Order: sequence, then C-alpha cells, then structure tokens
Amino acid sequence: MTIEEHINYWIESAEHDLSTVDALFEAGKYDWALFIGHLVLEKVLKALFVKQNKNKIPPKVHNLVRLSELSMLELDNEKKIFFDRVNDFNLEVRYPEYKKEFYKFCTKEAAEENLKKIKESFQWIQSLLK
Repeated sequence: MTIEEHINYWIESAEHDLSTVDALFEAGKYDWALFIGHLVLEKVLKALFVKQNKNKIPPKVHNLVRLSELSMLELDNEKKIFFDRVNDFNLEVRYPEYKKEFYKFCTKEAAEENLKKIKESFQWIQSLLK
C-alpha cells in the first residue's frame, strides 16, 4: 500500500465512523456516540502517524495523547486535557465498574458539547494531512 492509500484507509474509516456518531446521537445513544467519537480521533491520528513516520504501521495504542506524541503532533494544554477526557469514553463504555457513572455523564448536552469538539479536532488533524 502506498503512503497515500494507507492514509486514505484511516481517513475513510474515520469518516465512516463520523456518520455512525451522528446516527447514534440521533438515536439517543450518547454513550456509544462518544465511544465512536474516540475511534474517529484515534483513526485520524493513525493517519497522521502514517504520514509522519513514512508509512509505518500505526501502533496498537488507543491513548489519544500518546498517539499524538507518536505522530509528532504538539498539543497545547487544553487539547491534551480534552484528548485525555476523550480517552475515558473508550474505557468507560467498556467496563462495568465505570458504566453506571458514564451513563449519568452522557446527557444529550454533554454528548453534544464533546462531539462538537471531537469533530473540530478531527477537522484540524485532517487539515494537517494535506
């Protein structure tokens, strides 16, 4: 696979997941919309990793802050804190000990606010790939 094909693989997958985010949000499945939102950022960061690391296979890492570092993406403190919070969306939906608290957090308003920032971050990172 060429570097362009490899990057496009991750971007197309992330864009597909973005449409899933919207469908889940509309269905009121805010916890799962946030979970998939994490995947969107993970995939666009993996596309950036491919670009910055000359077509290497991205690591099997899900931590967005760590992926940013490995992709040579400098995050300001605000973005670092946000990415760290989005990491929780990946974990808290998966493990029973966190689910109850996560469900309480996942109001329509909280999901809307976080998904807006996820989409903005996706567009920002995607712009770095051009």
